[in-house]
Amino acid sequence: MSTFSETAWLCLAVPAALGGIVLYKLKKSPGQVGRKVVCLAGLWAGAYLLSLSLFWGWVLFPLSCFLMCAYLSGHEFLPVDQKAVLITGGDSGFGHALSKYLDELGFTVFVGVLNEKGPGAEELRRTCSKRVSVLQMDITNPQQIKDAHSKVVEKVQNRGLWAVVNNAGIIGLPADGELIPMTNYKQCMAVNFFGAVEVTKAFLPLLRKSKGRLVNISSMAGGVPMEKLAAYSSSKAALTMFSAVMRQELSKWGVKVSVIQPGGFKTSIAGTSEMWNKLEQDILDNLTPEVLEDYGQDYILEQRDYLKFISRCANTDMSPVLLDIRHAVSAKSPFAFYSPGPMANPMLCFVSFSPTGIFDYFSKKLHHFRGSMPKALTKQA
Repeated sequence: MSTFSETAWLCLAVPAALGGIVLYKLKKSPGQVGRKVVCLAGLWAGAYLLSLSLFWGWVLFPLSCFLMCAYLSGHEFLPVDQKAVLITGGDSGFGHALSKYLDELGFTVFVGVLNEKGPGAEELRRTCSKRVSVLQMDITNPQQIKDAHSKVVEKVQNRGLWAVVNNAGIIGLPADGELIPMTNYKQCMAVNFFGAVEVTKAFLPLLRKSKGRLVNISSMAGGVPMEKLAAYSSSKAALTMFSAVMRQELSKWGVKVSVIQPGGFKTSIAGTSEMWNKLEQDILDNLTPEVLEDYGQDYILEQRDYLKFISRCANTDMSPVLLDIRHAVSAKSPFAFYSPGPMANPMLCFVSFSPTGIFDYFSKKLHHFRGSMPKALTKQA
């Protein structure tokens, strides 16, 4: 009994000590990294306790030590050494904040913006170091992508391009999928998917040469069905799958591919009230009389309230996203998927492993913003 007790304590103490070292080393890394270390230690301890076997305890003991040591070494950051990174969608939001963050870390940063004379671009020029270059780069414009590519090649020369972060994106006006005009579906795909693919294809020769990183900013909505986001979610789901395929194909070239699937963060992706007015009018102009009658104009005009709702619930602290992107760009062994935000990872796991009926039931309970009902359903009630 004494021998078993000593063995049990040894098997528990050593992984605990290793886990503490890992957490200390990674205290400035993404929270997701620390959580995975805790999960690894917890799974080992649970497996050991469930086995109730001295033999399995000794088997799991060295295995856990090996895994934790491998985990620790694999998540060390590579030296910056003025590595060059291209970021799209730097006018505002994640792309804007990331450009400043990577500049502070010593990276050479190329920031693609939709408007090189806009306030976002001007702020980057004013506040960042000379390592930051602002490039006119509408990712739906092939010529602007080619021009940006030429400028990047000219500046990096033999140093090469280390990473591409496809961040540019739009959300449009959330509404029932039947109400969203086809032009909005196509625009979401053009920016969120086809634009990212075209940028990737243009810069991949540089990434293959440097054995660098491709980081695509998708969304939790690309993996979790969310009402009123049919256009946006579909485009982000396409980007997530594209990234997964490219991860497999580019592994033979030494290029690592990561997907960031953030939860709700407050950015300017929703646009302005003027944009909402235009999108709202587009919806009304493109509906058939029958659909307009069934939904009712009052219901349609209330759709913008959903944007206000998600804006109120959004996290204003972007640091979890920035830390995860840094990890994807700099770690020796980056993750394939990151899900910053308090609800992102639980929701992605829930939708992956729960039966559809259970997910739909709880989704409706959690999604407490319901708004009014379409006109035809109100009459039936």
